Amino acid sequence: MSSRQLRHIALLSGGKDSTALALFMRDEYPDLDLEYVFCDTHKELPETYDYLAKIEAYLGRPIVRLSSGLGDRGFDHHLTLYRGFLPSAQVRWCTRALKIEPFEDYVGDEPARLYVGIRADEHREGYISTKPNIKAVFPFKEHGITKQDVFRILDDSGVGLPDYYEWRTRSGCYFCFFQRKSEWVGLYEEHPDLFELAQTYEKPDEGYTWQNGESLQQMIHPERIKEIKARDAKRKADAAARRRPKTLMEAFTGENDDFEEVDGCLICHL
Repeated sequence: MSSRQLRHIALLSGGKDSTALALFMRDEYPDLDLEYVFCDTHKELPETYDYLAKIEAYLGRPIVRLSSGLGDRGFDHHLTLYRGFLPSAQVRWCTRALKIEPFEDYVGDEPARLYVGIRADEHREGYISTKPNIKAVFPFKEHGITKQDVFRILDDSGVGLPDYYEWRTRSGCYFCFFQRKSEWVGLYEEHPDLFELAQTYEKPDEGYTWQNGESLQQMIHPERIKEIKARDAKRKADAAARRRPKTLMEAFTGENDDFEEVDGCLICHL
């Protein structure tokens, strides 16, 4: 191990688990000189920025904003490099260019511990750097913290959940291709200006759309919106029927189903 001082870093996404981890680490390890970091793509939801301000108020210290959107090196720059090819689940160039690379540049070659908010009740791995100087640590797993504990931490702190959870299950860019179609409809209804901006990136005639086989313009036809909402309601009803809620919170909000991000890049959504 290098003789240089070891850095301790909590990487925030604007989602519930990484936020709860930041609060947990602040309260459980008050003497740890922890750096709180957020990779700002400049394509985030306004609710995310509002949530970061609440987190900062609780932590009593600023969150470092790593911005790849300054100058000419942001999303639009990389989109040009990829000749208009939109990122997708198969080619996630946005995650590498706008999240991982800015973070790894920030750490540099200094030895660092990266604290990751994977819970004890999960069987998945978060972003783990391939750089040998960055070592992942999983405090929630070590302390047996589950989803319900995450909700408790957020509730007890007064920080709560981000407002976008009222219509969306994930943090990340407003045009994230991992969104459900019901969430695209939510973006259209909650932020029509951002939905319109997302449309400008599509080239349906060339096959460049955020959702395979359907453009955003097709998605917001009134009859299509009704169909999408009906299917989403059925999905939620089917999920509720398969599982009896364990808590009143789940019974009234359906959080067990709607806040589980089963797909996505965890460095963006955790």
